[in-house]
Amino acid sequence: MSGGGRAAAWLSLLMLLPPAGVAMGAGDMTLRVGQPFERKVDAPLTLALPVAAGDYVVGRVEAAGAALDVDILGEDGAHHRRIADQQGGVIGFRFVAEAAGIRLRLAPAGAVALSVVIEEVVPVAEQRPPAAEYLSPRIAGLAAELAAGRGSEAFWREVAERGTPLIETRRMPGPFYPGAPARMREQTLMTFLWRGAQRNVRLVGGPSSDHAWLERLGASDVWFVTFPVPPATRLAYQLAPDIPDIPGDARVRRGAISATLQMDPFNRQPWPRQAPDRFNQQATVELAGAPTQPGTPAMPAADPLLCSFVFASETLGNSRRITVAHPRDLDPSDPNLVLAIIFDGERALHQIDVPGMLDTLTASGRLPPVVAVLVPSIDSGTRSRELPGNAAFADALADELLPRVAALTGIRPEAERTVLAGASYGGLAAATAALRRPDRFGNVLSMSGSFWWAPEGRDTDGTPFVGQSLAEAGKKPLRFFLSAGTFESGHGDVAGILESSRQVRDISRLKGYETHWREYAGGHDWLVWRGALADGLIALFGAVHEE
Repeated sequence: MSGGGRAAAWLSLLMLLPPAGVAMGAGDMTLRVGQPFERKVDAPLTLALPVAAGDYVVGRVEAAGAALDVDILGEDGAHHRRIADQQGGVIGFRFVAEAAGIRLRLAPAGAVALSVVIEEVVPVAEQRPPAAEYLSPRIAGLAAELAAGRGSEAFWREVAERGTPLIETRRMPGPFYPGAPARMREQTLMTFLWRGAQRNVRLVGGPSSDHAWLERLGASDVWFVTFPVPPATRLAYQLAPDIPDIPGDARVRRGAISATLQMDPFNRQPWPRQAPDRFNQQATVELAGAPTQPGTPAMPAADPLLCSFVFASETLGNSRRITVAHPRDLDPSDPNLVLAIIFDGERALHQIDVPGMLDTLTASGRLPPVVAVLVPSIDSGTRSRELPGNAAFADALADELLPRVAALTGIRPEAERTVLAGASYGGLAAATAALRRPDRFGNVLSMSGSFWWAPEGRDTDGTPFVGQSLAEAGKKPLRFFLSAGTFESGHGDVAGILESSRQVRDISRLKGYETHWREYAGGHDWLVWRGALADGLIALFGAVHEE
């Protein structure tokens, strides 16, 4: 045989051998894991896959040239799943093999250079979840103790001694620049705990902007949830164990939380200190960096004068008992005197002791004399009707309530020394009522204002209604103190109180209004608002105006 004939024969033989990444065997060629199969083809090609039933398979097809179909065939050769439909370029795929003997069929529309590789095959026996990771070092240690066969008794003795929530510091991964402050290198962790629930536990009032679920640690009696928090955190919270699983929509089921919501039994800072039962008491936590709350606690000598009257409003068609508090030596003609109308007055009176706070601030020189008018909510339904953007409510305050207060105290209310103050819906009402009646109310003190609210059917295009009202109206003789908690953020694309309050702040400042802003490491919480109310009054009327 001539040299040319021998070369042709060898070329024919090589064409019959499998390419790299393909094992010889009876029937179809079989891919090897991690070894690419490469070939130019212009007709359908079937490759056997080295997998067993239940294997998790990851692979890739690269096609340069014509587009192609890529299908998985079952053990019997029948179509099982399409990976690509007349596609070229890089085609990634992942699937779970339903049986051994499955194949990959590649059907090009014309000539194509192929590269096919099975990148990974994970057998069923190796499909295990990763070990649980815990933010809290103490919870991580407890998990290891439980895995070693030890119980949780020692842990709970430790918790009873330390109190809850657990506060830990964790060093953060770098890099940090040389000399970086400790606050950058460390993270404060707060872990809430419950012992012995059977079905579930939910946290209300924690660092989450929603009601957070606690997780059960294995099969133990330990339920926990951990949050990284700022070192200035202050909050009040309750826990709801074994919430009933009741039929109904999300709103109905969420309402069931109140059936078991109660004080954390391991917390050492209940609020209020005296309560009829654990269901009417909150647990509190104040980290070392939490800001001081001016006027709290009230000085022992605080002795404001309190009086009350029934306010029957013709405009609103209802009546309620109003409480008025002021210093005993009040001079009604004092030009520096402040008139503060405070919504949710029943809570301001009994929960945060506004009269004692204000008397303390006046006695210490932080505030001029303040006449506080505590306007209670009649009930939750009335509150929801009156406070959000209600023009009649604003007019009732201006035209009916103010004259009653003036007659009772002898003061002559001036708009520039009068402030509307409230939290949540009350913060919204402070802004909307002042915008409607700036002739009577020249100052707005809004704490966690519900600025997400808009009148039904009003399209604000993502801008808070109050912000839009500020932007569209002419500038009015108003000043603002706005605040919100860092834990009051929204969910997904829905702005929360934090985001909407920032928007109102920015619009107010752009419009030229004097606007003070405070952002607290806290949530939707009267414990936070106690300090915010004092901060706001000092910012608006104190001798020192702090930003």
